[in-house]
Amino acid sequence: MSIQWFPGHMVAAQKKAAETMEFTDVVIEVLDARIPGASQNPMIKELGAARQRAHLKILNKSDLADPNITDQWIQYFNKMPKTKAVAISCKKVNEPKKILALCKILAPHRGDPLKPLRMMIMGVPNVGKSTLMNAILNRRIAKVGDEPAITKQQQRHQINDHMILVDTPGMMWPKIRFASDGDLLAANNNIGKNAYFEEEVAEKLGLILLEEYPALIKARYKLENLNIDAITLLESIAKKKGFPLKNRVADLQRAASTLLNDYRQGLLGRMSLESPASRMLMVSRQTTGDEEVEPKNIKV
Repeated sequence: MSIQWFPGHMVAAQKKAAETMEFTDVVIEVLDARIPGASQNPMIKELGAARQRAHLKILNKSDLADPNITDQWIQYFNKMPKTKAVAISCKKVNEPKKILALCKILAPHRGDPLKPLRMMIMGVPNVGKSTLMNAILNRRIAKVGDEPAITKQQQRHQINDHMILVDTPGMMWPKIRFASDGDLLAANNNIGKNAYFEEEVAEKLGLILLEEYPALIKARYKLENLNIDAITLLESIAKKKGFPLKNRVADLQRAASTLLNDYRQGLLGRMSLESPASRMLMVSRQTTGDEEVEPKNIKV
């Protein structure tokens, strides 16, 4: 069953974003560098395209992503019209400072007291927008937490006499079109926990990691045999961690939580769950109804 999550407050947030877009020069969309395709909100693209706004795509949490795959995404996005992409980590103090200069390049006709540069920061929940806002403004003005949908309302900030930045709540879209996108968003903690089962998401994550990063999985969980499926991986994690058996069955729930948390915190190493090539393949398969083949992260 595909994962869907669209809390009620996001309806109002979407309407408000559409109104603000009229007075915006550059849309700053924050993506998770590990899933740049899945973490793109199609509503943001539609709102920006309708007003022909310049677009800055921020691949945040790049310190957790596979650098080779991140480079592929940067090249992919930079081929789009009126679009610039950059990979950053908000943990590195100087990296968020690039953003204002890049916005200025995208809108050279704005940026003085008479015509201030107006920017709006957008993205799915829990992708790091609030942390980015705090870094850009060099003060704590947005609440930060490791759970989706903390910010509920827009906030307008006057950076100086020639720059204005509007922060928006994390927004999903009413229906996630591709089932694998729901799995990737859940794996990256961009979706409320009440919308999915951890075991199912951990199984999908395990399939990708066993295929693409077997050496890192082997090292983290000290596995001897990697010729296993996702369920066996969870059973092995439960055994290695010494989780007590439930009715003589491995505690897969705790093992699933362990795998998800280890991945989210970067304890497994630098990983990306999709590349531009794998995403195009996934879209082709799921658009034509071919769902028998699991989409894989194809490195090119």
